[in-house]
Amino acid sequence: MTVVRISKTVMVAAIGLFASLVAFGNITDYGTNFAFVQHVLSMDTVFPGTSIGYRAVTNPSLHHAAYMTIIAVEVIVAGLCWFGAARMFRQIGMSAAAFNRSKGAAVAGLTLGFLIWQVGFMSIGGEWFGMWMSQQWNGVPSAFRFAVTTIAVLIYVVMPDRD
Repeated sequence: MTVVRISKTVMVAAIGLFASLVAFGNITDYGTNFAFVQHVLSMDTVFPGTSIGYRAVTNPSLHHAAYMTIIAVEVIVAGLCWFGAARMFRQIGMSAAAFNRSKGAAVAGLTLGFLIWQVGFMSIGGEWFGMWMSQQWNGVPSAFRFAVTTIAVLIYVVMPDRD
């Protein structure tokens, strides 16, 4: 059972690393990645004549607010996953009940990660703002990969451990 516990812990840390790198990239390359948010919200590259164009948000202040919110959530995901992995690591050799109790922060981080990529990018960006229509700014396939990876780790982690 120790191998399974180590596996769960390392997988949470892997998502923490991924979210850290995503947040770091968004912070250190703000302009490039901001352009993505700006184009998605402005809907300036969706199919011409689409009837959902009224949903566009063209205010630059709202673009920055949305992008900063995304970055903040990514930082929180990273922090919760790292903290959760550390808590799980400290309980690897303890009772199943203790190890199961140590998963809370990891579960919160993985859940929030799923929500940012599923709800934020796929539902809001992809469907509401029509990101899927854009040849250049379509982040739906990447968001899908992130969401599925995160939910798979979440499902694995929440499986109860036994002594």
